[in-house]
Amino acid sequence: MSSGGAEDDIPQGERKTVTDFCYLLDKSKQLFNGLRDLPQYGQKQWQSYFGRTFDVYTKLWKFQQQHRQVLDNRYGLKRWQIGEIASKIGQLYYHYYLRTSETSYLNEAFSFYSAIRQRSYYSQVNKEDRPELVVKKLRYYARFIVVCLLLNKMDVVKDLVKELSDEIEDYTHRFNTEDQVEWNLVLQEVAAFVEADPVMVLNDDNTIVITSNRLSETGAPLLEQGMIVGQLTLADALIIGNCNNQVKFSELTVDMFRMLQALEREPMNLASQMNKPGMQESTEKPARRENPHKYLLYKPTFSQLYTFLAAAFKELPANSVLLIYLSATGVFPSGRSDSEGPYDFGGVLTNSNRDIINGDAVHKRNQSYKEMHCLHPGDLYPFTRKPLFIIVDSSNSVAYKNFTNLFGQPLVCLLSPTAYPKALQDQSQRGSLFTLFLNNPLMAFLFVSGLSSMRRGLWEKCQDYLRKINRDIAQLLTHSRSIDQAFLQFFGDEFLRLLLTRFVFCSATMRMHKIFRQETRNYPETYPQLPRDETVENPHLQKHILELASILDVRNVFLENTIDDY
Repeated sequence: MSSGGAEDDIPQGERKTVTDFCYLLDKSKQLFNGLRDLPQYGQKQWQSYFGRTFDVYTKLWKFQQQHRQVLDNRYGLKRWQIGEIASKIGQLYYHYYLRTSETSYLNEAFSFYSAIRQRSYYSQVNKEDRPELVVKKLRYYARFIVVCLLLNKMDVVKDLVKELSDEIEDYTHRFNTEDQVEWNLVLQEVAAFVEADPVMVLNDDNTIVITSNRLSETGAPLLEQGMIVGQLTLADALIIGNCNNQVKFSELTVDMFRMLQALEREPMNLASQMNKPGMQESTEKPARRENPHKYLLYKPTFSQLYTFLAAAFKELPANSVLLIYLSATGVFPSGRSDSEGPYDFGGVLTNSNRDIINGDAVHKRNQSYKEMHCLHPGDLYPFTRKPLFIIVDSSNSVAYKNFTNLFGQPLVCLLSPTAYPKALQDQSQRGSLFTLFLNNPLMAFLFVSGLSSMRRGLWEKCQDYLRKINRDIAQLLTHSRSIDQAFLQFFGDEFLRLLLTRFVFCSATMRMHKIFRQETRNYPETYPQLPRDETVENPHLQKHILELASILDVRNVFLENTIDDY
């Protein structure tokens, strides 16, 4: 407010407007900062706090719109301050998405971040000699990029990266700052993330087609009438990323990003409204729209991982499944062991809170002790009291073949190859091939076939054929006489059904591929074992794979003598 005697000249109504605005602004900041203190695990206790925070920001946003002129004249409200409020609302929506896994809230975050850019709320920041304001602008860009990546808005990402690059250059030129290296690293990370896909799909004008890999209406193969499968539903998932040197952006590795999208439906646009977002009545929600809840854990310590696992286990509803996805460096047993229990085969790396561990050298340190920063199969035994679906993408995934189902609940482990053929260009930094098969099987198939780009028309033709293959794989699994019932128990859930059919396609492809057949380490495996002759080595499926290869004119990379002549 204006200082000195001039304050007495301000009408009382306008003075009250400024006072009310300051109260709402302070209250909103308090509540927003309090979000950091909420536990990251558990699905219930945070909801009322988020509701209160949304309420205050709703009032604050409407208040500044209704009283803009008074706030401009009497408070000196700047455009960057309006941008800051909008940015906080965008963050609230993004964090609400992280808490609920409902992709519609990503669209809400996008609309607020977009408005900031379109209305140039931060444009005047660079004229003020305050580096901390410029940092707020840079952070806004980084957050906006994350939301655009999750919504597959790659064209917007490219524009934002260019703008961010210019902003960073201006920032480092004007201020002698110590964080220049960190901001340049942010640019490098997002550039690598955008280029992680090994195959480009192109329109006729050579522009890149953006493909989404979330579950669509036609995504999962439909169940046949009378098919006997379990009634379990995937309710919760832990997505864990701890691979050394894998491309990441904002604590999300490429593998985590791909698996997260494989466990979500395509987002729907909710009408942008600021009345307690996320609190719509359940009657307004379209039927069967819910995504499984997810925890995203980047390089967690063993204790963090166990805490989140215990919370997810505790809150798992009846007739529901907990999924654990592990993308992590392998930890191998240190020496010969007299016994062969669930702690004698090693496992995957967890974080030690120290960066001195080189994952490949973990097993060489102390020969007399087991590696304490390791998630062994035995560590998961307590959680097999409820239906558990495990995916391990690691150089020591086979450690999880040595599982024992102690409690008789449905339990399946999908295990990646532990090595890939040397002839295949190493793509591990840009994400694992196994996870790519589970997320985007056609792109993975093209990559192992040596293709790096594809026309849109041919891509769509192959996708149609792949849907047919998935339907046939679903029939192979449900008609099998010797398959372990655990697989069928999970088959009633759309997400798990799609993961299982994609796994079979991945395994069958690798078993037929000439360069993969050199070593069995190059094949994925499962616990319990799938009947090979009825699933991954089924002649009918092999014929389909050869047909897909023919459509792409890459039949020469696959062996044909594995199947009988038809």
